[in-house]
Amino acid sequence: MPEKSKPKKVISKARLYRAVASSSAIETNEAIEVIESKLKNRKSTFKGVRLQLAL
Repeated sequence: MPEKSKPKKVISKARLYRAVASSSAIETNEAIEVIESKLKNRKSTFKGVRLQLAL
């Protein structure tokens, strides 16, 4: 008998930005807050980057 699938968790944009920023901060030695503000700023170099969750 197949198992029931779990309901999908909804992740807020704020949590997603924080996760990406903290991961990038580890790699670049830049402050999380700086990277997070760049992600949120539409005029930054991250403008063309789209975040997508892997299924």
